[in-house]
Amino acid sequence: MAVTDGAGHWFLVNASPDLPSQIETHPDLQPAGGSSRNSPIAGVLLTNADLDHALGLFSLREGSRIEIYAPRAVRETLITHLNLAAILESFCGISWHEPPKTGFAPLGPEGAPTTGLLYRAIELPGTPPPFAKAAPGAHSVAYQFTDSRTGGRLLVAPDVAGLNEPLLRALSNSDIILFDGTFWSGDELAGVKPQAPKATEMGHVTIKDCSLELLRNLTARQKILIHINNTNPVLAPESPERAVAEAAGITIGADGLDFEL
Repeated sequence: MAVTDGAGHWFLVNASPDLPSQIETHPDLQPAGGSSRNSPIAGVLLTNADLDHALGLFSLREGSRIEIYAPRAVRETLITHLNLAAILESFCGISWHEPPKTGFAPLGPEGAPTTGLLYRAIELPGTPPPFAKAAPGAHSVAYQFTDSRTGGRLLVAPDVAGLNEPLLRALSNSDIILFDGTFWSGDELAGVKPQAPKATEMGHVTIKDCSLELLRNLTARQKILIHINNTNPVLAPESPERAVAEAAGITIGADGLDFEL
């Protein structure tokens, strides 16, 4: 997922391992002509330290300094267990930014021209990934963006282990919602991988037991499920689960969706 300020700067929400192919597929993320090396990617916001959210950062190592927005606990996990800082400092370098949690702030490095795009982090229940030990602080966040010119709000929440009051407030006042659609049901992963943990043990509420009714009752103009696991039946266009989700006014996320705030 990527958000732009409308002036050519793009901010990624997480950086998955297939980031290079995503850039090749989306011209807006590709370097502009007339320069030997450049990128419109102005920063990366991390929702947690999961491998599928952070490994793509290594693919950005040949560019300019990377602006990374992440809570302290997420930053420390990546530095300690993936050696992220030492590796990237050997190439491009990193500038770390602690996301604001009490109010919106301009998105972009301190001192940079104001873009009109504001953001804030919403702390969520969550634990560190399996390769890391627990440390104090928020290990999972959602991000809410707002366009200061239009007042439109976007909520991006790909990893939701449970609902809390700050998240519920953000859900109620967002115009567009990208929400955790990892699993339809709690034990679906066990159908293909015996002894697999349940969805809640992996840090995800399910569509069937939580987000279906939650999203159905919201007034946002677009409600989109993202971060969908390949075991989730909503991915099949003719499945009854997909029909139920769409009847509730929910869109199944797919590459290429775009919208304006």
